[in-house]
Amino acid sequence: MKAWRVHELGDPSKVMSLDEIDQPTPGEGQVLVKVKAAALNFPDVLMAMGMYQEKPPLPYIPGVELCGEIVESGQRVIGSPSNGPGAFAEYALMDKDFAFPAPEGLSDEKAASLYLTYQTGYVGLHRRAHLQAGEWLLVHAGAGGVGTAAIQLGKAAGAKVIATAGGPRKTQVCADLGADHVIDYTAEDFVPIVKEVTGGHGADVIYDPVGGDVFDKSRKCIAFEGRLVVVGFTSGRIPEAPANNLLVKNYSVVGLHWGLYRKHDPALFGMVHEQLTRLVEEGHVDPLVGEVLPLDQAPQALAKLADRSTVGKVVLVP
Repeated sequence: MKAWRVHELGDPSKVMSLDEIDQPTPGEGQVLVKVKAAALNFPDVLMAMGMYQEKPPLPYIPGVELCGEIVESGQRVIGSPSNGPGAFAEYALMDKDFAFPAPEGLSDEKAASLYLTYQTGYVGLHRRAHLQAGEWLLVHAGAGGVGTAAIQLGKAAGAKVIATAGGPRKTQVCADLGADHVIDYTAEDFVPIVKEVTGGHGADVIYDPVGGDVFDKSRKCIAFEGRLVVVGFTSGRIPEAPANNLLVKNYSVVGLHWGLYRKHDPALFGMVHEQLTRLVEEGHVDPLVGEVLPLDQAPQALAKLADRSTVGKVVLVP
C-alpha cells in the first residue's frame, strides 16, 4: 500500500516521502480499515518537527484523525489510528474499542473532521471549563479547525460567542458559523472590545489554542471566576500566568490534553461521541471542511496548514 512516512524530523513538507509498504496486519483488539478520508491537524506539523509532546519513533506514518471502512465488516468508522499517528495511508489499524460509528449524515471528509477537534472542544468546554448557557465564550483562532469546532459547540451549549480571527475572509467564516461577535485581531485589539461587548463583565470562558501574546492579553479581559482553557501553542511561545494575577482576579487557568483521557477515563470517548452524534443529527454541529486534496498532495496540504492560510479543516482523500 501507499503511505506517507516521516524519515527525519523537520519541515513536514520536506521530510516526508510517499512509500510503498506492506499492508498492516491487525493484532488483538485491532481492526484494519481502508482509509476514506484523513483530516489534518496542527499536531501533525509539530510532530514532524519534533516539537509535539508525543514523539513516535522514526520512520512513522503521520495523521491522527480519519474516517475509514472496516475491511472485515464494511462498517464506516471514525477515530485515530492505533498507537497515535498513521492516517496518511491507504490502510490503517484502529483499536476496535475506539473506532466509533461515523454519523450517517456526514460525508467521509466531514466525518473524518468530527473526531479530534470536536472531542477536544466538547471535553474542554464542558468537562474542563463547565461552560453554562448564557455565559460569554471567547474563542481564539476561530476560523481554524479547533476554533470552528469550539464556536459550534459553544453555540450549541447556549453560550454567547465572541471569536477572533485574522482578516475579512476568516472573520466572515466565524460569523457564518454563528459567532455573536467577531474581532479581526489583525486590525483591532481584542481586549477592549471584549470588555465593551460584555458590558465590562469579561469572558467567562476563553478557549485558547494560540498561547503566547494571545494568552497574555486574554488574562486582561477574563471575567471574575472565569476559566482560561489552554488548548495549545500555535504561536510558538508557551506563556506563563503570574500566580498573583490569578489571585487578585479570581480566575482559573485550565489545562486541556484530551488524549490523556484514554489512560485516565477511556469511557469518556464513547460518551462524547454519542453527544457529538446527537448534535450532528440535531443540526448544531456540521464540520467545516475548507479544502479536500488527494493523498499524494499531503506535503502541500501540511504547508498550507503550517502557514495558517486555511479555514476549517483540510482533508486528504486516498
